[in-house]
Amino acid sequence: MDPASQDINLNSPNKGLGVDHSDSLSDVPVEGAVGNSASPLPPGLTEEEAEELRTELTKVEEEINTLRQVLSAKERHATELKRKLGLSPLNELRQNLTKSWQDVQTSNAYVRTTEKLGEWNERVTRSDLYLSASATLDDITHSEAYKKTQETLSQAGQKTSAALTTVGTAISKRLGDMRNSATFKSFEDKMGNLKYKVVGPRGNGDAVSSPTDTTPNQENPPF
Repeated sequence: MDPASQDINLNSPNKGLGVDHSDSLSDVPVEGAVGNSASPLPPGLTEEEAEELRTELTKVEEEINTLRQVLSAKERHATELKRKLGLSPLNELRQNLTKSWQDVQTSNAYVRTTEKLGEWNERVTRSDLYLSASATLDDITHSEAYKKTQETLSQAGQKTSAALTTVGTAISKRLGDMRNSATFKSFEDKMGNLKYKVVGPRGNGDAVSSPTDTTPNQENPPF
């Protein structure tokens, strides 16, 4: 018995029995037949021409897939070379921006714009209004009033600096006089006495004499 004709379903009651599939196989449509019936040929195109076109289309699609694989391999190779050269995406972006800016500078539109701006600048600098304003400003800077104003401001600055120096010297001298005065010395003595009263004796049991105490220390009498 042909194994292909046996029922391989283990739950089937006809397990192991021969099954005739001739009718069912005859009902399965062939792929080419389906394509021909579903896609009728355009008018004026024979079957031989259609077959040639299908063959050419298959070859073209295979070539496209091959080119895609080659392009992908080339891109991976280029990425590896950039990595070895230390070309990071940021450096590559900078190079692209620099090249783009250089292309912009050498473009006809940029050159024409630069020339146009130069012409406008020349026209403005040669206009009567610009020349009149420049002449007026030059006259002002060379006028007597302008010079006197500059001299007055310079003298005022020098006087202010001298006055501040004088005030500082006077304050320093005044502070020195106050420190050497009898009142300040008396104040220092009072502060010393106050410190003595607050701190008290220091050292190894020795009494610290007051700054104003001129009486010599008496020795302890023997027992």
